[in-house]
Amino acid sequence: MLPSGTTLEEVRNQFSWEIPEQYNMAVDVCDRWAISVPDQIAIIHDREDQIEEVSFAELRARSNRLANLLVELGIQRGDRVGILLPQNPWTAVAHIAVWKLAGISIPLFTLFGEEALEYRLKDSGSRAIITNHEGLLKLAPIRDKLNNVNQYLCIDETSESSLELLSELPRCSEQFETVNTKSDDPALIIYTSGTTGSPKGTLHAHRSLIGHLPGVEMSHDFLPQEGDKLWTPADWAWIGGLMDVLMPSLYHAVPIVSYRMPKFDGEIAFEFIQKHSIRNAFIPPTALKMMRMVWNKDKHKIHMRSIASAGESLGAELLEWGREAFDLWINEFYGQTECNMIVSSCGVLAPPEPGVMGFSVPGHDVQVIDESGISLQPNQVGQIAVRNTTPVMFLEYWNRPEDTREKYLDEWLLTGDTGMFVESGAIRFVGRNDDVITSAGYRIGPGEIENCLLGHPAVAICAVIGKADPMRTEIVKAFVRVNEGYEESESLILELQKWVKSRLSPHEYPREIAFIEEFPLTATGKIIRRKLREIA
Repeated sequence: MLPSGTTLEEVRNQFSWEIPEQYNMAVDVCDRWAISVPDQIAIIHDREDQIEEVSFAELRARSNRLANLLVELGIQRGDRVGILLPQNPWTAVAHIAVWKLAGISIPLFTLFGEEALEYRLKDSGSRAIITNHEGLLKLAPIRDKLNNVNQYLCIDETSESSLELLSELPRCSEQFETVNTKSDDPALIIYTSGTTGSPKGTLHAHRSLIGHLPGVEMSHDFLPQEGDKLWTPADWAWIGGLMDVLMPSLYHAVPIVSYRMPKFDGEIAFEFIQKHSIRNAFIPPTALKMMRMVWNKDKHKIHMRSIASAGESLGAELLEWGREAFDLWINEFYGQTECNMIVSSCGVLAPPEPGVMGFSVPGHDVQVIDESGISLQPNQVGQIAVRNTTPVMFLEYWNRPEDTREKYLDEWLLTGDTGMFVESGAIRFVGRNDDVITSAGYRIGPGEIENCLLGHPAVAICAVIGKADPMRTEIVKAFVRVNEGYEESESLILELQKWVKSRLSPHEYPREIAFIEEFPLTATGKIIRRKLREIA
């Protein structure tokens, strides 16, 4: 935990990492609390028609039963298990069970389409999938292609082609001896969008949880405090929901509220916070903007202790609104799937500066460097980099040694973002030096969308870029040249948008599509996306 202090420098000087050689996340987020405070509520699940409270004792019992079942089904150390579930106590149970047997869990977004799921499950070599009835229906068309997947486990109603956990688990023992793992042993693969080609599997070790904690504690004004209760609208399939909220809350025995919001709604968010007396939340900037649009000073009387936000820059207006609406400073933080929660503001230590994302979190050496790896002085723009000594650092890209090597310059992990230090010592985000799109808090790689579009018979050539947008920061825009025999039309645009939505995910579909005959090319024939952004 972060030591107490009145200034960031005081906190930083007192902080040091304590990374045990033997470490398993499942013990830290579940078993130790199940032993010391078994009746403590771990997860509060809002089903709309009823509230389910899961204690640490119940969390341990369920995860032990599931771990025993997985071992019975042949899942062993190092095996990958896909978890296709929304915010739900069973999502936490599934990850914990996989970690207990020294397996590797793979969170999968419930809005992923067939192509997105097929790629991730094949690339990871997943041997089992834990999902619900809705997930089984989505997986049904691609099951014949997933030869590596031997087991389908379902948390609710199911069919003969999968195992129903609610009927299988009662016969499994509540006792399970967690496998002895090292802190550097792999535990988690989260797929991240790249500039070109398919998404890359970011492999994380058990120590990653410890590495996340200082940034989580800082962004929530020294979590945990008496009475804290956490919630996020972010899906637990992303690193922001899973490792910035769910697992840190369990680590600190801070109750977390889970709820499947079909589509984010600002009014519902206010009602939800009031209903559950939420004290702490991670809310992406786009969601905050939507809440601001419906905010009523007399109606929405909210009492919270901390709000953290990331994915896009918080402007002065949003910060000031947060101060008025919640009587606190919204703390912006920064990181990426490979190396997360490395920069953060902390309102109780210093008011945030508009346009500045915060200070390097204690324990992380974050610098702005030039092309030679030399640290730059304040007000000099360079690439944001992180020294590879931090425990939050990923292990590698799954089965991609060359991509892993390219992510580093000597001892520095290159974020792909440019920035600069300001006089206060905080870091200002300037922009990306690659083509990854930032939209509503999601980082979206153009390559996967382009590959999907090229699968449509009407598309001859295409390129995808991010176009500036006041609400989402950027929207996905596609430029398309059609094949002979197809006409450029509004109906074709709608068809292509539906094509991407159904195969990848609704958050990745191109909100704008423009037809173009000639693409700007380099001498070697590569499309110059920068030129397309200029005409977008």
